[in-house]
Amino acid sequence: MEVTASSRHYVDRLFDPDPQKVLQGVIDMKNAVIGNNKQKANLIVLGAVPRLLYLLQQESSSTELKTECAVVLGSLAMGTENNVKSLLDCHIIPALLQGLLSPDLKFIEACLRCLRTIFTSPVTPEELLYTDATVIPHLMALLSRSRYTQEYICQIFSHCCKGPDHQTILFNHGAVQNIAHLLTSLSYKVRMQALKCFSVLAFENPQVSMTLVNVLVDGELLPQIFVKMLQRDKPIEMQLTSAKCLTYMCRAGAIRTDDNCIVLKTLPCLVRMCSKERLLEERVEGAETLAYLIEPDVELQRIASITDHLIAMLADYFKYPSSVSAITDIKRLDHDLKHAHELRQAAFKLYASLGANDEDIRKKIIETENMMDRIVTGLSESSVKVRLAAVRCLHSLSRSVQQLRTSFQDHAVWKPLMKVLQNAPDEILVVASSMLCNLLLEFSPSKEPILESGAVELLCGLTQSENPALRVNGIWALMNMAFQAEQKIKADILRSLSTEQLFRLLSDSDLNVLMKTLGLLRNLLSTRPHIDKIMSTHGKQIMQAVTLILEGEHNIEVKEQTLCILANIADGTTAKELIMTNDDILQKIKYYMGHSHVKLQLAAMFCISNLIWNEEEGSQERQDKLRDMGIVDILHKLSQSPDSNLCDKAKTALQQYLA
Repeated sequence: MEVTASSRHYVDRLFDPDPQKVLQGVIDMKNAVIGNNKQKANLIVLGAVPRLLYLLQQESSSTELKTECAVVLGSLAMGTENNVKSLLDCHIIPALLQGLLSPDLKFIEACLRCLRTIFTSPVTPEELLYTDATVIPHLMALLSRSRYTQEYICQIFSHCCKGPDHQTILFNHGAVQNIAHLLTSLSYKVRMQALKCFSVLAFENPQVSMTLVNVLVDGELLPQIFVKMLQRDKPIEMQLTSAKCLTYMCRAGAIRTDDNCIVLKTLPCLVRMCSKERLLEERVEGAETLAYLIEPDVELQRIASITDHLIAMLADYFKYPSSVSAITDIKRLDHDLKHAHELRQAAFKLYASLGANDEDIRKKIIETENMMDRIVTGLSESSVKVRLAAVRCLHSLSRSVQQLRTSFQDHAVWKPLMKVLQNAPDEILVVASSMLCNLLLEFSPSKEPILESGAVELLCGLTQSENPALRVNGIWALMNMAFQAEQKIKADILRSLSTEQLFRLLSDSDLNVLMKTLGLLRNLLSTRPHIDKIMSTHGKQIMQAVTLILEGEHNIEVKEQTLCILANIADGTTAKELIMTNDDILQKIKYYMGHSHVKLQLAAMFCISNLIWNEEEGSQERQDKLRDMGIVDILHKLSQSPDSNLCDKAKTALQQYLA
């Protein structure tokens, strides 16, 4: 109560009829709240904000009073997130934006400083900057007023530019031209904020990036200016942000991956940021940016992997901060202990990028001390971001046949992976199920134990997901599982999936889902006893599905897969009859033998060869029926085909008739 009482007189003075006393009251309030969060909270509770905003907007208030009000509001915003929420609830943003129309520079700067503080708070919606279409062009015009307007406006832009829509708005209002010359400002803060602006504008944006490459500032191209800013003698923050700008321009296709500014400047700079000497947040940002830079390019992955012992250097990310850290600053230690998980996440991300393509790099990563144990531990961490990064890292390493057979088996990686798949957010499920596809390849020793731990039900569940990526992975994993599998596994898959779901997937709007489902069907229908068994129970529905696809508007690949399924059915002993007694299907096979696309002709030819093969019972009747349909004439025609493969297959088929 006492504190509130002592705060009340500050608020009461804002209502004094004498303007001079009001001004003095605001100045005293300013001095009372600096660095005092409790005092800030009290004044907000006592209703100081609406009164300060009223004075700020009053025509009759002197410019000095308005400016002091903006300063106090800025100071209140510097407190907690709750303070910022209270200010937003009082509609502070429109009031401050209105203030920017004043002719007085000191007042404009105070409004901008306060806006900067509010917009950099995580509780402020960025959209508030874009609600009124006149705001952005006005801010662009204010950039030329002073170094403070430059610093604050660039900071507002870099915090409020989230995603392509915002980038386009800023770009269309001349952000590039208006901000470029600030990179040579005498003020370090202005240069730094301008640099941050360019990094958020260029991120995943080819239009902005292509423009930046050709911008000249004082006769020098922007990329050259960025390269100068990432030299070792520059402050770390500047080196990192310039490296980000060049990285984003490279990933957006504006700078080649083999350009010297990437290979000799950006990449080594980012590797330097990963060293023990750097602060935690610098190491995190350095590793994450480097992971993004090298992700699509195997040459950059190779260069990075042999720069400054990077792979070993990243192992230190898991040991920090330890109880014996040389951190004397207790606040720093407390901060770093709370954020150590970000280091682990960054290391996993970078390992995933490094090992994306090259077998030797994967081997090096896995041979780094306790690496597999660390990844397995990462799979069960409480932080979703760390779990996701660990799964991504594991997925990257699981592209290696060698590792699937060795390290992955030694560490029984499938166990924690199956656990991750039980109840994870979609983004983790997509990567984890992708990795499960690799673990289910026929040469992987993990295949058996995964099957025994209930994978079939889990994967059949994924095929019913709303998310197409999960449907693809579910069906893909089942396809791998069915490859050269024994009858029992195939029966399990068909039972768990149900024919209804199988046909739903065959009419899925996502092409990948359809292709993988056809792949599954093809794998289920392989080896004679299996073909006959499955067709005896599901033959009618499978023939219906095949007919539908061959009649539908599908691409060559889909139809080719479908004809290959028919060829498998034609290879069955009893299953053959399902084709021979179905004139509609026989006519379709005949049609595809004469198709303009060789792939489809070949696939149709496989069906015919399997139906007329001499050594099999009933071959004479089948040959006669197909001859009556005109198949032999087509075979004669195809035996003259310029395509050697097709020609050979036709000749072989004709020999069956002669034998």
